[in-house]
Amino acid sequence: MQLSVYFGDELGRYGFGEGHPFGPDRIHAFWKETTIQGLDRKVHVAAPVSCTDKDILRFHTPEYVEKVRKRSISGTGYLDYGDTPAFKGMYEAASYVVGSDLHGLEQAIGGEHPRVFVPIAGLHHARRGTAAGFCVFNDIGIVVETLRHRFGIARVAYVDIDAHHGDGVFYSYEEDADLTIADLHEDGRFLYPGTGFADETGKGVAAGTKLNIPMPPGSDDEAFHAVWPRVEEFVRSGKPEFVLFQAGADSIAGDPITHMAYSPAAHGHAAASLCRIADEFCDGRILAMGGGGYNRTNLALGWNEVVRAML
Repeated sequence: MQLSVYFGDELGRYGFGEGHPFGPDRIHAFWKETTIQGLDRKVHVAAPVSCTDKDILRFHTPEYVEKVRKRSISGTGYLDYGDTPAFKGMYEAASYVVGSDLHGLEQAIGGEHPRVFVPIAGLHHARRGTAAGFCVFNDIGIVVETLRHRFGIARVAYVDIDAHHGDGVFYSYEEDADLTIADLHEDGRFLYPGTGFADETGKGVAAGTKLNIPMPPGSDDEAFHAVWPRVEEFVRSGKPEFVLFQAGADSIAGDPITHMAYSPAAHGHAAASLCRIADEFCDGRILAMGGGGYNRTNLALGWNEVVRAML
């Protein structure tokens, strides 16, 4: 089985309470559909794995990590200006998100399971020194740093189709020429975080290594397919050694907090395309992360299209 999918209660604990858009039930909504479709019998089901402080500190500042630890004990207050509330056990829950990604990297690089999907992951808003937008630790940034400092892999492609711009990744690597970023998202004039405009293409030596495609509200599959070839061409131009894919399902029609109108098939198309690129440049190595998505039916169907495509 070339595809490993991470599932377990430990990942489900990353959530901000019942009734919150990012609630703890999201992973179970996904997995219920996975079993209905019979895909659970076609993948390697991997148990969530935690990470160490050293792993987190590859990206985040010591001061911020300590803040998360303290707020995790008290379970009170916010980690940012009001989007990301603290909850008891938050540090441990976020550590399972990061750790599952990193364990998946080991599997992919070792060749045991070159394709990996972690549904509760892709927390793309957190910055090095702060949380943002429901994201405690930026597992994507930690993955990039781990690929470089532990595995010696410098050229990485990061593709993000979440409705929200992946600002925490983009601005952390805006001057990094080795990280190719292609981010397809709802126009920031209409949606948080209000960034990711077409003229943001990287700075300094990294100028031209970033592609932002802001989409009008209501963009459907036709609009998606009209621009996707640009993404493919751009990712190939970076000749990546590893591919990261943030498959946020909040870009599917009917999400309660966004205004996009893709169908789940768009997510499957993106995953299949990126797997072909990974096969071409990266010995098949690709890590996909679920990202956002707050309509449970949408995330269940969208993420399972990703799983099916990766199979």
